[in-house]
Amino acid sequence: MYDARPVYIVDGSRTPFLKASAPGPFAAADLALQAGRPLLARQTFNAEDLDEVILGCVGPEPDEANIGRIVSLRLGCGESTPAWTVARNCASGMQALDSAATNIALGRSELVLAGGTESMSHAPVLFSDKFVTWLSEWARAKSIGKKLSALGRLKPSSLAPVIGLLKGLKDPVVGFSMGQTTEKIAWNFGITREQMDFFAIRSHDRLAAAIDNNLFEGELVPIYDNRGNSYTEDDGVRRGSTIEKLAKLRPVFDKPAGRVTAGNSAQITDGASWLILASEEALKKYNLTPRGKIVDANWAGLDPTQMGLGPVHASTPILKNNKLKLDDVDYWEINEAFAGQVLGCLAAWESEEYCKENLELDNAMGSLNQERLNLDGGGISMGHPVGASGARIVLHALHVLERNNWDKAMATLCIGGGQGGAMLIERISKP
Repeated sequence: MYDARPVYIVDGSRTPFLKASAPGPFAAADLALQAGRPLLARQTFNAEDLDEVILGCVGPEPDEANIGRIVSLRLGCGESTPAWTVARNCASGMQALDSAATNIALGRSELVLAGGTESMSHAPVLFSDKFVTWLSEWARAKSIGKKLSALGRLKPSSLAPVIGLLKGLKDPVVGFSMGQTTEKIAWNFGITREQMDFFAIRSHDRLAAAIDNNLFEGELVPIYDNRGNSYTEDDGVRRGSTIEKLAKLRPVFDKPAGRVTAGNSAQITDGASWLILASEEALKKYNLTPRGKIVDANWAGLDPTQMGLGPVHASTPILKNNKLKLDDVDYWEINEAFAGQVLGCLAAWESEEYCKENLELDNAMGSLNQERLNLDGGGISMGHPVGASGARIVLHALHVLERNNWDKAMATLCIGGGQGGAMLIERISKP
């Protein structure tokens, strides 16, 4: 809990989440810039008034070192405003929010711009170690004879590219890809392929309905590439998905008998999201009206081969600390890395055995009402730009609270490497 000083959410915005297409029209810094400009333009303070800028990003490009500082300067926050970058895999955007909230609670900052960005379209394509070794040998060869000799030792197989994105989706400690961790969870809890596919269809249907009913108005800002093309909505939605169509897709991670497919997994996507956090002093100084309050946050570690259950491990202590049950929270955002992973979290809370052995509870936590979960779609339909999703789900949870006149929301997500992150927020009612 942020007991020292309360931390308020003033405003926020995000880009549309766009399906990755190499190399893609936007670098990660470009996405963060376009999400931030209209957000700052509508505030009562100047960009230079920010005490710091914190940005989550997992894979900035080589020319985006400390991408938080780059974006801060491009947003006009000024040379004297410190800015920094955080990385906690899928929860990098939420880590940025937690870091900002901690600094505000401790009195180090009063007004902070925090969020996340990711351009998975720009994930690097690397040389193999064999080719790097050959390049080093080539550089050392000074005479024509030595260069010809080195050229003769170059094998075509050494030229095979290494896809950086695929390397990042595999845990180097346990040797599991993220999809394989979901296969393990599905096996442990008896989650079927049909259940996963049904969940995926519902995600797409909910996102389609949200787009059709303009439910992202005020949250999503249009962005423009350098050719003048505009992007105004999340483009990963697949309308008309059916169980029959999804059933034709082959397993990706555990062939041939697995249950996780491209259809019931999060899409590889580009996007950015920001929130403005403030202390009570900043609210008064700049005449700001808070929309929400960050009540609590928590981080948890667990078996990396079951990393998808991270939301259970991260949010349960928050519930205990705040004396809340699952249904005391009006709305839940559980990031949809995989359908089986989200369903596994729900099953874990319903399992007395799992809750006793892993969560130090006396009984099962209970059932989470899925009509209060990811009402407007999630990573399966919208996509999961890893650095941005943690900030997006907090921002969207606030919008859902306002839309429905609800009070409390939990935003939570699993994190590659065996972690979970969660953040409890409250809506502030307008007088």
